[in-house]
Amino acid sequence: MSTTLVTGIGELATGDPALGDGSALGLLSDAAVVVDGDHVAWVGPARLAPDADHRRDLGGRAVVPGFVDSHSHLVFAGDRAAEFAARMSGTPYDGGGIATSVAATRAATDEELRGLLAARVAEMRAQGTTTVEVKSGYGLTVEDEARALRLAREVTAETTFLGAHVVPAEYADRREDYVALVTGPMLQACAPHARWVDVFCEPHSAHAFTADEAREVLLAGRAAGLELRVHGNQLGHGPGVQLAVELGAASVDHCTYLTDADVDALAGSATVATLLPGVEFSTRSPWPDGRRLLDTGVSVALATDCNPGTCYSSSVPFMLALAVREMGLTPAEALHAATAGSAKALRRNDIGRVTVGSRADLTVLDAPSYLHLVYRPGVPLARALDLG
Repeated sequence: MSTTLVTGIGELATGDPALGDGSALGLLSDAAVVVDGDHVAWVGPARLAPDADHRRDLGGRAVVPGFVDSHSHLVFAGDRAAEFAARMSGTPYDGGGIATSVAATRAATDEELRGLLAARVAEMRAQGTTTVEVKSGYGLTVEDEARALRLAREVTAETTFLGAHVVPAEYADRREDYVALVTGPMLQACAPHARWVDVFCEPHSAHAFTADEAREVLLAGRAAGLELRVHGNQLGHGPGVQLAVELGAASVDHCTYLTDADVDALAGSATVATLLPGVEFSTRSPWPDGRRLLDTGVSVALATDCNPGTCYSSSVPFMLALAVREMGLTPAEALHAATAGSAKALRRNDIGRVTVGSRADLTVLDAPSYLHLVYRPGVPLARALDLG
C-alpha cells in the first residue's frame, strides 16, 4: 500500500476533541492527514507531518469527515414530481404515493435499477457523502425485495430490508397475510443480502404498520440475524419511538412528533434519533425540535431520506442548513450529527471522524471553514476527496 500526505488543510474537523480544540468537532488549523491505503495513518499539524509516498495539497481548503447518510431509499424507478407539486398546493401526505414507486420499480429491469442506483450514489459522493445506507421497500414481493437488496449490496455494506414499508394494494384486505409474507418467505430471501431490518410503524397511515405488526417484523428480523431500525413518529404521535427503545434498535428515524415520555426514553437509551429535515421541507410537516433532543442528552443523527416521494434530495449540506435554520442545531452540532452521529446510528466507529485507524473518508470544501456548509446554502462546496 502506498501512503499519501494530504496537506494544505486550512481547517480540519477531526471529530475527536482530543485531537483539536477540545470541541466535539476537534478542529485543527493548518493540518495534515496521512492516508495509508483505505485508512488514516496520521493526523496533526502540517509542520509535524511525516513523509509519504505521495502528496496532495488542498490549498487552504477545509476538510471534514465524509458525510454518513444513514437513511436513504435509492433503489427505485419512476417519478413523483406531480405528487410533490400537489403537496405544495395543500394535499397531505399519508404514505399512499409509495404504490406509484412500487409499480415503476417492479416494472424496471435489473440494469435499469442498477444504473439509477449508481447515478444516485455518484450524486451523493459529489456532495461529500462517503457512506450511505440503502433500503429496499419499493418491490414488496419476495423477488423484488431480494433484487433491490442484491443491487444495493453492490454499492454499500449498509443495506436494510424494508419489506414492511407499506402494505401493497394486493394485500389491502389481507394485512395478516402480508405480515406473514414479510416475516417468512420474504425475510428468508432478503436476510442474506441485508444487515438491517426496518419497519414503517405509523398508526396514522392506513398503508403502514401498527405497533403489534411492527414488533412481529422486527423480532423476526432479529431472529434471522438482522439488526433493527424503525421509521417512527413521522405523521403523528405513535408507538414507534417506544418500540425502538424497548427492542434496542440502533436508530428511530423521523421523530417529528414526540411526547415527553418519548424524549425521556431516547435520552435513557442507546437508540439514536435520526432527523430527516428534507422530509419536513418536502411535505410541509412540522419541524422536529432538535434543540430539545440534544439538550436532553439524546444522540442525534442527520440524514437525507433520499426517496422519490417525500424528499428527493441527496444533499447532506442541504440537510445541515435546514437543521440549523429550522431545528435549533448549531452548525457544529449539525455537522457532528451528519458524521459521528450518523455513524453511531449505523453502529460504526470507523467512519464519521478523521482519526488514526478510521477509514480515509475525507470530504473537502471549497471554503476555509465548515461553517460555510450552512453559511452558503445551495452552493456546491463539498465533495468526497478521491485519493485513488
